[in-house]
Formats: sequence, structure tokens, C-alpha cells
Amino acid sequence: MAITKTAPQAEQEGREQDGREQDGREQEGRHLNSPLMLTLLLLTAVMFQDPIRGALAAPVMQSWMTVFVAVMVQALPFLVLGVLLSAAIAVFVPPSFFARALPKRPALAVPVAGAAGAVLPGCECASVPVAGALVRRGVTPAAALAFLLSAPAINPIVLTATAVAFPGNPEMVLARFVASLLVACSMGWLWHRLGRTDWLRPPDRASYEGQGRGAAFWGSVRHDVTHAGGFLVIGAMAAATLKAVVPAQWLSLAADNPVLSVLVLAALAVLLSICSEADAFVAASLTQFSLTARLTFLVVGPMIDLKLFAMQVGTFGRAFALRFAPATFALAVVVSALTGTVLL
Repeated sequence: MAITKTAPQAEQEGREQDGREQDGREQEGRHLNSPLMLTLLLLTAVMFQDPIRGALAAPVMQSWMTVFVAVMVQALPFLVLGVLLSAAIAVFVPPSFFARALPKRPALAVPVAGAAGAVLPGCECASVPVAGALVRRGVTPAAALAFLLSAPAINPIVLTATAVAFPGNPEMVLARFVASLLVACSMGWLWHRLGRTDWLRPPDRASYEGQGRGAAFWGSVRHDVTHAGGFLVIGAMAAATLKAVVPAQWLSLAADNPVLSVLVLAALAVLLSICSEADAFVAASLTQFSLTARLTFLVVGPMIDLKLFAMQVGTFGRAFALRFAPATFALAVVVSALTGTVLL
């Protein structure tokens, strides 16, 4: 006896069949495209090996590769350690702990939250979801934002990396700590004074909701390594290009002007979007610029760059990011320049 299917059943089976066909096409595309692209890349390298070898042997490329490798080798251990610690804190330390530890009064909670960044390692990729979790658990937004800015800038991994990158200038560590903490607390107080609740869209859900701790930990590690590592490579390439390709007189023109050098490196920090565990090594390679200009690079980068702006839009909303990011940038430039003038 034939079985007659109802219209909803037929429609459901049709959708399932379409889904299976689409999954099959996607899997087939992955199996065909990835090896094909790799094969084409290898064939291209073999066909043009003589021009490639000649280009790599040029003095400019030798200089470029030396700077690039030096920055990567110095920065990678700190990047890996920072990612592991950041993932452990994001997964195993409950956000309610911070809510209980902070004072109830926002004016007092802001400096406490800012100082907490000095003992809680984490890169800026992790600070945004952690700050969102704090707001969701009832922490005053001013304190959560102070923590968001301070944690990736003054934590032990970042300060240790800064000391290693500037062995002849230990005062750079103090200057980075002071300037970053001042900016973080000032922005927290500024938000408490002038911020409006309708500008801040609270996050909808926890970052690792529904996952086991082990899966969440390794998921966080993979995410941060992929993102932070990619930005580190871009930063190292940019630093090597500045050293090897850009005419020295151009950099000297910017570096010799105290105001212009600060603004140039502040803008560069926003564009490069380097992870805070590795930015000190990129800054140390820009030897033609003053210590104050390089301090500005180190203060601005962990607080506002392109990837951070995108993450802030996704976590707290566009109305928040369009007001918070420019104010943070301006304050970071001014405070770091003044701090560098006094301490450096």
C-alpha cells in the first residue's frame, strides 16, 4: 500500500535533501579546492624559483627578513604564554568573582578594576568578552571599561615583554604602566560621569555558554592564537618594511618632529592592531623614533585599534564604540605624550 505524504512532510524532506546536497558540495569543494590551491602554489614556486631566489638574495630582502624573523622569534613565547593564561582566566575564573571583589561605589570601583589588570594576564582579544561578562553580571560599566582598557596594557606578561624588548631603557616599563593605568581609570571615570545607559548595549550571552571547560579553553586558545598570531605577523611585516623599504629620510622627517612622530606611531598602532603581548618588540625595532613616540604606540595599541573597535561594536553596540573609541584614542595620545615627557 502506498504511503501518502502530507505537504509539510514533503517540504521537510525536501529541505533535508537540499541541506545534504549543499553539505556534500561544500565538502567536495573543500576536498578539491585546498589540495588544488596548494598544488598550484607549489608549481608556481617551482616555475619561478630563480626569480624568487634572486629577489630573496637582494640586500633589501635580507634586511627585511632579518627584522621580521627577529621580531617573530622574540615575541612568540610571550604571545603563546599570554594566550594560555588569557584562556584560563576567561574559562576557569567566574565573572561573579570580579563582581564580589569590586567596591559598590563606581568612583572607587574604577581604580580597583583598573589595578586588577596588573595581576590578570590577558590580551585585548580576551578583555572585551570578559568586560562584557562583568557588565552582564552586574558590575558597573565604568569599572568594566576600566578593566577592559588596563588588562591588556599593564598585565605581567606585557610588562615583562616590554622589559625584554627595551633592555637598555627600564624606565619604559614604568612609563607604560603609569600612562596605561591613568588612561584606563580616566576613561572609566569619564564614562561614569558622562556615559548614558542607552549608548551601551549589554551583551546577550556568555562567551562560552553551553561548552565544557576543556572545550571552551582550547576554543579560546585556538581563537586567540589565530587572531593574535595573524596580527603579530602583519605587525612584524610592517616593522620590517619600515626598516628596509621606506626611505630613511621619510622616517627621519616624521621622527625628528616630536608632535608628528607621536601622531604617526599612534595612527600606526591603530592600523597594525598588534597583540599587546608582542607589540613591544615591534616598537623596539622602530629605533628612529623617540622613546616618547614609541610609548604612545604601546599605550594606544592595546586600547584602541581596528580589531578592538570591531569587537566593541559587536559586544556593546555601535553607539558605544563610536563614542568610546575616539575618546580613548585622544586621551591615550595626550597622556602617553605627557608621561613620556616626564619619565623618559
